[in-house]
Amino acid sequence: MKRVLLHVLFSLPLITFSQQNWFNSFPLKYDWQYVGERGFTNNIAVFISLAFNPSGEPYVAFENVANTRKAAVMKFDGTDWIYVGDVDFSAGIAEYTSLAFSPSGEAYVAYKDWGNSGKATVMKFDGNNWLNVGNAGFSAGAADNTDLVFSPSGEPYVAFMDSMNLYKATVMKFNGTSWVNVGSSGFSTGKAKFINLAFNPVGMPYVAFQDWGNAKKATVMKFDGPSWVYEGMAGFSEGEAEFTSLAFSQSGEPYVAYDDYIPPHTAVVKKFDGNNWVYVGTEFTQGNASWISLAFSPSNEPYVAYNDQDFAFKACVKRYHGGYWSYVGSWGFSGGWVFDTRLVFSPSGEPYIVYSDQDEFLKATVMKYDSVIVGVTKFDKSIFSLYPNPVIETLRIDIKNIPGSIKDIEIYNMVGLKIFVYRTLTDKMLFNVGHFPSGMYILKINANNESYFKKFIKINVP
Repeated sequence: MKRVLLHVLFSLPLITFSQQNWFNSFPLKYDWQYVGERGFTNNIAVFISLAFNPSGEPYVAFENVANTRKAAVMKFDGTDWIYVGDVDFSAGIAEYTSLAFSPSGEAYVAYKDWGNSGKATVMKFDGNNWLNVGNAGFSAGAADNTDLVFSPSGEPYVAFMDSMNLYKATVMKFNGTSWVNVGSSGFSTGKAKFINLAFNPVGMPYVAFQDWGNAKKATVMKFDGPSWVYEGMAGFSEGEAEFTSLAFSQSGEPYVAYDDYIPPHTAVVKKFDGNNWVYVGTEFTQGNASWISLAFSPSNEPYVAYNDQDFAFKACVKRYHGGYWSYVGSWGFSGGWVFDTRLVFSPSGEPYIVYSDQDEFLKATVMKYDSVIVGVTKFDKSIFSLYPNPVIETLRIDIKNIPGSIKDIEIYNMVGLKIFVYRTLTDKMLFNVGHFPSGMYILKINANNESYFKKFIKINVP
């Protein structure tokens, strides 16, 4: 239907073209780039969570310190970060905000709800308003470290430290009518700090946490149907484990990244090989690392984002490739100290990182590892318009605001190959990109002695 409407609404020149590889390549390099404005929130943002909707737009949820510390969600529309629904939609202070998208594309946020005695609450955005999912404050007591994840079958699950059970681990799910316990509540031996929830490829829920019942070491447990059981040995880290982060490889192996709190407090990654927790490479930091976040790339390589003491607490990202941990782009690439780092891959396969930015008065900043044109430091935001972005089939471009005469329009793919050039121009044009492979592209307009650039994402719809 969307494809039909685009052709009905815009009776403009429609340009089709085939991919051609014989053009000269364009000089590109890869590094970490800001997504929109740096420090885009209106004030301090904490408990930051990042997720992508099915169309590839990044969303960020956070506790909005500027506005009575309530929950807020913003999304990047291709040009700016804008609020999704009401600016502050929670009933009271919202801590430990965690964002996820349902299979149908609705944004859900879980948090510790001080409007309901610090209990867990989940809300979703229906396109117009934020609505409670089940009862607000559905946990038995206060809930810390809330972590929201959807199961492969589409049910929202929330893991948290359960104050009614001495801050042990509890997991609950929404069954369509109400929130119910998954197994026993308070199933860990002791307090479960830095709790992180994930599903293996066959739909079994796992949690990783700092296990106060086992000398504050790292522990992973899974729900096997009747009960929560240990995956391997409980307390498998060498020392106390902080900032535990859990993810699964495509083959179903659980990986955990954490800061191993024995000198020199280095970050490590371990995986469960079916019998034991074994190191993935060696320690990949020289010193203390915090705010650790682990994710797998589409090519099944583990990536880890963290705050690195050796680089003035700036952001670093490493990946495990060929038996070694190596930096992804520049090391210490953030402008200043970072807190609350979260690493997520976009649907098109780009790593994104969000953090609370010390150089921007602890406002939220999002960066992505992307290609840049050598010699160009800024992509123009206003001189011409390009939409929809992401695009499925028909891309509209409005070039009437560009000063002077325009020579041509070019499109490059992310390996630097020019795949299209057009020299017969009007103020408004439609380009058929339906046959393009999904991914990121650069559109370049050459006018007089100036060039103007914008990026667009091509997505495919099943």
